[in-house]
Amino acid sequence: MARSLGWAVVGCGWVARDFVVPAIQASANGHLVAACDLDPQALSALGGDGFLRTTRLPELLHTHDIDAVYIATPNDTHRALTGQIAAAGKHVLCEKPMACNGADARAMADACAAAGVTLATAFDQRYHAAHRSLGALVRQGRLGDVTQARLHYACWLPPGWASDNWRIDPARAGGGAVTDLAPHGLDLLETVLDDRIEQLVCMTQHRIHDYAVEDGGVLLARLVSGTLATLHVGYNCPETYPRRVLEIIGTRARALAVNTMGQTAGGSLSLIDAADGHEEAVPLVDDQCPFLLQIQAFADAVLNRKAYAYPAARDVRLTSLLGAALSCH
Repeated sequence: MARSLGWAVVGCGWVARDFVVPAIQASANGHLVAACDLDPQALSALGGDGFLRTTRLPELLHTHDIDAVYIATPNDTHRALTGQIAAAGKHVLCEKPMACNGADARAMADACAAAGVTLATAFDQRYHAAHRSLGALVRQGRLGDVTQARLHYACWLPPGWASDNWRIDPARAGGGAVTDLAPHGLDLLETVLDDRIEQLVCMTQHRIHDYAVEDGGVLLARLVSGTLATLHVGYNCPETYPRRVLEIIGTRARALAVNTMGQTAGGSLSLIDAADGHEEAVPLVDDQCPFLLQIQAFADAVLNRKAYAYPAARDVRLTSLLGAALSCH
């Protein structure tokens, strides 16, 4: 296999257009071979030249220079697309949520295992500089024993947010704000705390927007260590407010990350010392685009025939855990 991974993107909405495709094009160990979408206008909106644009998935799957495919389509298509892509012998990096339910997630993992290809979920926030620094601080013991974690991740998503607002269609999205936003928070908690969620409960709301899915929710998680975490997610939070906040409270220090959950680099990370209350800013080292770092990490695993750092089985477990919590809310 070449030392540069050949990528294709299936689904060319705003995430693919603004973040995924530019990340592949800027990556040190990958290049864009093809893009596929049923909408020719979405294809034409992609920047750059030198890659195939097609509305036909079979054409993409028969392109031999493609080693891996990034799936950025509505949630209900993830299972079928993953099966087809894996059967064509291509590795899969799939947008979150991995699937609409645990059964579909398990089927995706089984299909990729049977085909001998790597499957991963695209949780780009694992690679944000603030979250990597925060994880290092936790592992070094700088926070002491972590007792609580609080996460607020919200946006404003009215019914007319897009001409095809599939995120509020229960059949296509599998749910609303909780299904869409909570997976990022659950993954981020386990990643930063180097811990495992063992219990999850959920409450949802239909408070502001008049559509069939929930526009907000609160989740309570217990981790194996005994840490308790709350996640507040919503489609009903005005975007002029601080709406992306992660707070980790320990016996030695409190960490606060602000505006670090999202598609871009930046934001801030600070620590308050438990002994004297002094607050210090934590410099963000290697503060690159999280999408770029994720694309390069996945390509490195595939090119060097090694396990990706975040196995699909972990994502299947979190998908199933969230599905069970939603079914009992």
